[in-house]
Amino acid sequence: MRLILLGPPGAGKGTQAQRIVEKYGIPQLSTGDMLRAAIVAETEVGKRVKAVLDSGKLVSDDIVIAIVSERIDQPDCAKGFILDGFPRTLVQADATESMLAAKGLDLSVVIELRVNDKELVRRVSGRYSCASCGAVYHDTDHKPSVEGVCDKCGSTHFKRRPDDNAETMTQRLEVYYKETSPLIGYYYAKGKLKTVDGMAEMDVVTSNIEAILAAL
Repeated sequence: MRLILLGPPGAGKGTQAQRIVEKYGIPQLSTGDMLRAAIVAETEVGKRVKAVLDSGKLVSDDIVIAIVSERIDQPDCAKGFILDGFPRTLVQADATESMLAAKGLDLSVVIELRVNDKELVRRVSGRYSCASCGAVYHDTDHKPSVEGVCDKCGSTHFKRRPDDNAETMTQRLEVYYKETSPLIGYYYAKGKLKTVDGMAEMDVVTSNIEAILAAL
């Protein structure tokens, strides 16, 4: 089971990915995490990444693809994986298809979480997390059971991401629609796209995704 969760920032991809990880036992592959891990492990690709970052430049698509390729060769990806935050552009999507094909692999499905823009801004601007364990909460949608106390670890320290505000979210949506939303048509044309209503309750979204995965 090799899949991509597609959708704008704040659509719930992270939450649903974690639930898939827990149910199916396949890893969630974040390009940011992979880049950092490669640097720490001092792999050949990791050394290239470090050199690029040290020079203040952006990591190229070729290097990111190499990192992803290196990661999915590891044993824990044998049963599948979730690509998180990649690909983001049509060029990256083409490169990902070619990389997988060279390994004799293919994507099983691409699941789009479709959410209303105004709802996304509301969701993100109200989001905060536990500073200790990272559990995510919301001002109105998902508060801790006890005010000011994390349900997961009991910490009383919380934080908000600096970019979790309406203005920044609107800018992020503009980037998404310009660069990433064309992937919806790209994967639809390949017969890989399935769409889920991301406006539904969290557990309903999970059930709908599980129904798609069960049919694979």
